[in-house]
Amino acid sequence: MDKEKKYDRQLRLWGDHGQAALEASRVCLVNVTATGTETLKNLILPGIGWFTIIDGGKVTGEDVGNNFFLERDSIGKSRAEVATECLLELNSDVRGDFIDENPEHLLEANPEFFRSFSCVIAAQMPERTLLSLASVLWNYGIPLLVCRSYGLIGYMRVVVKEHTVIESHPDNAHSDLRLDRPFPALAAYVDAVDMDSLSKKDHSHTPFPVILLKNLIQWRKEHEGNMPKNYKEKGVFKEIVRKGMWENEEGPGEPEENFEEAIRHTNTALVPTRIPSEIQTLFEDEGCRNLNAESSDFFVMTKALKEFAENEGKGALPVRGAIPDMFADSERYIQLQNIYRDQAKQDASVVASRVTQILSSIGRVSICTQCKIRMICRNAAFLRVVRTRSLEEEYNPEKACVNEMGVQLENPDSEITLYIMLRAVDKFQQQYGRYPGYYDDQVEADIPKLKACMCGLLQEWSLSPYIKDEYVHEM
Repeated sequence: MDKEKKYDRQLRLWGDHGQAALEASRVCLVNVTATGTETLKNLILPGIGWFTIIDGGKVTGEDVGNNFFLERDSIGKSRAEVATECLLELNSDVRGDFIDENPEHLLEANPEFFRSFSCVIAAQMPERTLLSLASVLWNYGIPLLVCRSYGLIGYMRVVVKEHTVIESHPDNAHSDLRLDRPFPALAAYVDAVDMDSLSKKDHSHTPFPVILLKNLIQWRKEHEGNMPKNYKEKGVFKEIVRKGMWENEEGPGEPEENFEEAIRHTNTALVPTRIPSEIQTLFEDEGCRNLNAESSDFFVMTKALKEFAENEGKGALPVRGAIPDMFADSERYIQLQNIYRDQAKQDASVVASRVTQILSSIGRVSICTQCKIRMICRNAAFLRVVRTRSLEEEYNPEKACVNEMGVQLENPDSEITLYIMLRAVDKFQQQYGRYPGYYDDQVEADIPKLKACMCGLLQEWSLSPYIKDEYVHEM
């Protein structure tokens, strides 16, 4: 099947470059569990490049009962091999292999092995082994996804030192029309439009940004250069726009959809052009301020954006270059679209020059492609940097977020209770080599043991034992 048809929906979400990044990824799954294989399945279907499964166990009847990818006739066979064969059937574009070895042994013998992966998924790993793996991946800068399920509860924890995001796809982003500070090409285009001399057809198909900007220019002349600021002023401005609708000799004609559209977009289109506070914070980030030969492309380009904003941009980020759908004739819509696109290309070209200068100053060869620079310029207002605490910090009583946990524990039904109980279950497994209640005849005997593990954790954190006994019984 043609890839464009096969991946049609996701290509609409993240485009060709996003799909290319996905297909270049290498994912490792540690332990064949129901949670682990389901997670990997949801990465194989959209088309990751390669996966590796590490598990030294054999398929048991219990595995067959709770894992869709393990069948009865596979009992006694390698779990890693059987799961790999089944998962490969889901997508012929994906390649995969397996290692039939205890993950703990592999980690001790060859930690360098994990360095080749884009991401590692750890499913149901014992605490000690999980901490060792997390430490190795943290030093390599490789994201770790910890998947933990226990009965009907569970959690997922992303452990990554730093993850930079260019295309964050915010839900409620305003269009970047620059009506409050039109660039020369836009100002010239709008100035050349004489609304009074247009035919009725052309008048009713004039793009709404043109309508708004022409009225805004007149407004600012009459208000000492100020924009409509508050609700009252914007209401007055909307009425001015409304009065610009086509009039017949007999008086006002039918409402024009493009003018109605201009009125609807007034509040968002007149939002002042400024650098978002999150991006200002990013500009002051240590990674952006102190570049060196080891700095990532992301921070090199972010530094270039900062310099652009301080100089050519005059306090603004590069023009995004995209305009929304609107009621307009095709010819003038395309003209307006090209004006914004051309300005975006000019701004991106300036940023590219600054990237080259920065790379030269830190002694690095340029690997920031024009395509990547244009992409970061288009998304300059939505850049994100995600940093998490290491697993070692989370599991170290002296570095744990004790105050936050204490506040949440004041609510007896807080979800933090489930997290603590899962940690207590792991302590139990580490101490007794099995999970609480695994054997029917030991359920009652395991209750005080699990409670002791829970109280031990709370004591390490200097927290009072707020947790109800019913949670211990349920686990």
